[in-house]
Amino acid sequence: MSRPASRDDPTDRSYRALLRVPSLGRILLGMAFARVAQAMVAIALVLFTLAEYHSPELAGLVTFASVFPGIAISPIAGVLLDRHGRIRLMILDYVVAAAALALVAGLASAHALPSWLLVLIALVMSLTSIFSSVGLRTLFPLIVPRGLLERANALDSNGYVVATIFGPPIAASLVAFGGGPAALFAIGVIYGLTALSMVGVRDPPTEVTATGTLLSDARAGLVYVWRNRTLRGLGISVSVLNLAGGMTTIVVPLLVLRQLGATEALVGILFAISGVSGMVSALVFGRIDTRGREWMMLVLPPFGYGAAIALVLPVALAGPIDTPGALEPALGIGLIAVAQLLVGLVNGPLDIALFTVRQRRTDPAWLGRAFAISMGFNFVGYPIGAALTGVIAASSLGGAVVLGVGACLASGVLAAVLIPVRDPATELTI
Repeated sequence: MSRPASRDDPTDRSYRALLRVPSLGRILLGMAFARVAQAMVAIALVLFTLAEYHSPELAGLVTFASVFPGIAISPIAGVLLDRHGRIRLMILDYVVAAAALALVAGLASAHALPSWLLVLIALVMSLTSIFSSVGLRTLFPLIVPRGLLERANALDSNGYVVATIFGPPIAASLVAFGGGPAALFAIGVIYGLTALSMVGVRDPPTEVTATGTLLSDARAGLVYVWRNRTLRGLGISVSVLNLAGGMTTIVVPLLVLRQLGATEALVGILFAISGVSGMVSALVFGRIDTRGREWMMLVLPPFGYGAAIALVLPVALAGPIDTPGALEPALGIGLIAVAQLLVGLVNGPLDIALFTVRQRRTDPAWLGRAFAISMGFNFVGYPIGAALTGVIAASSLGGAVVLGVGACLASGVLAAVLIPVRDPATELTI
């Protein structure tokens, strides 16, 4: 008879042992629904905005509004997660997202959605998004056996990867064949199913270091993250890298639709390619004990990411289809596909090392606050990169790609300089 894994059982480090952890199956089911919806909405909002308003600048602004406010409130969100539990706040986020997307779909179908209202609804939806992204990730170190963190983080990373495989193609196809409002409504339904799947899951007990005041606890979380050399180094280097992620979200649809004259469905397929290669990469690196290897796994991938993005520069610099200097569509699509393949491959080790080193160097009593702030810090480059790209790409797609390449190279250098190889002051024995 198989023995369930415990927090202190070092003997069984298989994926099967991981799935025997109580409640983890329900949590992973909710994660699967949520990640697919998140991957779909990122692409669907861009394609919807480009189709309805024909404005790269607005597409960048909507992407910024759908992400940045949640990052801005991450210190307070972290306190709430530590104080009031993760599950109920995650459910709240899924309900808000479902309602917001249904509202956008309804107003757009009635031709009653001015651009300012679209931005406002995206902003409101963003405010609760930090609850689900941080809440899920801080559950793993609380309920997963200590020897299985790499396996859990591989599944976590692959949650994003699998969502990248299925989410963008489905979202892009829905936009192409059913229209943007229908696509957004369908994504809202998935968020609603996610909320239902999490009902009844119990929060694990945990000790909390708190002063009793919301703002003072939020400030204490900011101080903790900034004084933690690893979290500070990750925040700076990964946020710079995510400028390139924001750039890709805007540039790939523009290249496919405007430069190459292809359809929205192809946009989804190209994003799915990075998901497939990323899944393989994450599963391979998830089998490796990362202790002592995290620094290299954080420093080298950004340079590979930059090289991959550089492959699409000829497509960006060429003229639109049927104009002098235009690339053959097959060649342009091939370059973007290879770039997306390489992006997925380098993302696997980066994600595994990022998740694991952050868990090992964060005091469990600070998980909610530290992870909310750290993850927000890490991701702040994405909405900024999307907003900048929307402005730059309106006049120069090549300039937008150069921004992404430069961000990747700078991130690798910053990671090498700022992230300590070891940090005895914060390293935990897990």
